Amino acid sequence: MKLIIAVVQDQDAERTIKTLNGAGIRVTRVATTGGFFSVGNTTLFCGIEDHQVTTVTDILKTTCERRTRLIPAGPNIVESAAMMGAFVEVEVGGATVFVLNVERFEQA
Repeated sequence: MKLIIAVVQDQDAERTIKTLNGAGIRVTRVATTGGFFSVGNTTLFCGIEDHQVTTVTDILKTTCERRTRLIPAGPNIVESAAMMGAFVEVEVGGATVFVLNVERFEQA
């Protein structure tokens, strides 16, 4: 068995969960915060059989989009934005995925 832990952007979570459920994959959803911008995201937990790993990772690749976001340039973000008006485009999104071996699984 495997445990997949996937951190996705909030805007991708609902579509990802529906697609996983449609493929017969059960998902536990937890609201989390973190990452480069310390913004809200969603962490998904899936307990699956070994042969389902590719199915889950393929779904995550297709439902979790990478996007670009503008952030203020410079060491002090507040001063940079107010004084220079310079912004840098960075890529965000997708999914951060951990696949862990599970020694034992029980459902009560």
